[in-house]
Amino acid sequence: MAWAVLAAPGALATEPLNVTLAATERVPYLGEALPGGGYVAELVTEALRSQGYTVRLQFYPAARGLALLRRGEVDGLLPATEADAAPEQGLGASDAFPGDTVGLLKKTSTALPPGLATPGASLASALAALRQAGMRVGVVRGAAGEAGEGPEPADTAADDLQNLDKLERDRVSLLLIDKYTAADLITGRRPHLIGKLAFVPEVFQSRPFRVIFNTRTPQGRAQLAAFNAGLKQLRQGQGLARIQARHGLQPAPAVAPGEQRLVIGTVNNSDMLVMRQLAREFETAHPRVKLHWRVMDEGTLRTRLLSDLAIADGQFDVITLGAYEVPLWAQRGWLEPFGPLPAAYELDDLFPGVRAGLTHAGQLFALPFYAESSLTYYRTDLFRAAGLTLPAQPTWDDIATAAARLHRPEAGVYGICLRGRPGWGENLALITTMANAYGGRWFDERWRAELTSPPWHNAVTMYAQLLGRYGPPAPTQNGFNENLRLFALGRCAMWVDASVAAGTLYDPKRSQVAQQVAVTAAPRAVTDRGAAWLWSWSLAVPQSSSQRSVAQDFITWATSRGYIRSVARRYGWVAVPPGTRKSTYDSEEYRRVAPFHAAVRAALDGASVQARAPQHQYPGIQYVGIPEFPAIGSQVAVELAKVVSGQQTVPQALQRSQSLTTAAMAAAGYAPP
Repeated sequence: MAWAVLAAPGALATEPLNVTLAATERVPYLGEALPGGGYVAELVTEALRSQGYTVRLQFYPAARGLALLRRGEVDGLLPATEADAAPEQGLGASDAFPGDTVGLLKKTSTALPPGLATPGASLASALAALRQAGMRVGVVRGAAGEAGEGPEPADTAADDLQNLDKLERDRVSLLLIDKYTAADLITGRRPHLIGKLAFVPEVFQSRPFRVIFNTRTPQGRAQLAAFNAGLKQLRQGQGLARIQARHGLQPAPAVAPGEQRLVIGTVNNSDMLVMRQLAREFETAHPRVKLHWRVMDEGTLRTRLLSDLAIADGQFDVITLGAYEVPLWAQRGWLEPFGPLPAAYELDDLFPGVRAGLTHAGQLFALPFYAESSLTYYRTDLFRAAGLTLPAQPTWDDIATAAARLHRPEAGVYGICLRGRPGWGENLALITTMANAYGGRWFDERWRAELTSPPWHNAVTMYAQLLGRYGPPAPTQNGFNENLRLFALGRCAMWVDASVAAGTLYDPKRSQVAQQVAVTAAPRAVTDRGAAWLWSWSLAVPQSSSQRSVAQDFITWATSRGYIRSVARRYGWVAVPPGTRKSTYDSEEYRRVAPFHAAVRAALDGASVQARAPQHQYPGIQYVGIPEFPAIGSQVAVELAKVVSGQQTVPQALQRSQSLTTAAMAAAGYAPP
């Protein structure tokens, strides 16, 4: 059993109203490792918070959670489907809210009975057709009756992952499974299946979720009524839609007759939000085009984009990809190549290293929106008051010494802020550069993991000590955006992170410490090779898009020199997207308002030269440029976050990381276990 308290800042100041709910893992809707506990946790917490309650979630297996509810040891159970919410004395089901969507997953090569996937066909009729054709359907044990009569002949398994393995080995012909569950399992646990599976079109069944409350007592009945009232408020005020959007689970938008809809998936950082605001210029020039934005945090965006490919869902027309994804996705034929660009685009103005990273087999598959390396940001006023200085090339020991001197939590200032949120592009991006700086690497020349080596032990120990001793509270909840906000509010004495943050931190309109911030190189340890990362966010068009031509028109506009001038006119030169165009760094207007320009360009130039860190046979500095890395890295990131939260020691976390990495690489055919 694990539990989490979900605070309710708006709770009544008199007698506290508490509710304890038994929760069952249902990724990606609800789970301990999901941001905020997942969409369901956030929705339930917000609904009850609006009525004055503080919510505590306790995670249990479904059967145990129901038993606790029946005994009155918890107040409610979630998430429940229609089958779970059958009437039972003393228990009451809440109003429904959006749940999962069950369909039939198959190999792309599997032929279906004629007429199975017709518009308006029900899941029950499709199962009947499969039954008549003698095709076996894999189901999770105990879930066979959730879609009408249930699939027969059926093949049961303990869980969806086991069923997915059966489908790969042709032990079943199709799976009865939720679409997002399937996508997340494929991307996170079986990445070699991406692009090989697809759902039967037109055949889906939506299953709303509910919360079941113990209504034997007046308290339980009041909690049920409060939740329903809060849920109604969320629906009326668009709060429900906003929660779904944050977790990448919102439904597809409706398309008006004669309208071209472009769905743009992007990350929720300041540069991308500026692009969204300026996109009205593009819509004015293209009146038939309607832009629909799906803005998510970095980890959720990666999951949703890759899961879209995993099940051939085709939800996006413009996607925001990093330096890791573009070459791999282009090689696999998942992206639409760009043809000749107009002369006004000034292709030769792009930095050669950035352009090369987006090119495969001589063709461009994405255009760069901004590029970044990593830097050390620090508060000059705090350093001056403490009599401290940072060298042009600090070491991690220098950083630790300064953090200890500057840590004053009683004054609301923390010695250092670092990425702590688990994710291969969050905490692990920083930790991997630290391991490089200490002389470590992910794999040897035979693809054997080296995560228990002394350099990794030294790097993770330093990372955990910095955050544990001198970091802000709950550091595992903080990614790039959270730390950017903390530093801009004057809460961090130092921060090691992306160079793209400089535009915000030096902007007095967006930063309270714009006059007290300085930058220097990312820290080194035994070497500076691989100690600073190289990354770019670029825009691309997936092959699954039905609007490929107009999508590339949008990308050409959003990454052009003209777009940079538009940003400068509206927000100032300090706010323009950095790192992609030589003309930006040659501009006197930019140099005048961006005192960090030389440090950023030097960091980008240095990282470009070191695109392979020393003794690495794989591309990438803060990542490993192989298809399996997101799945491996996401699991390792969770293990290392547990060190910061005190759940395990450094040796325990590294041994677990070594074991799971070794197993994953063996399964992918790289190296024997």
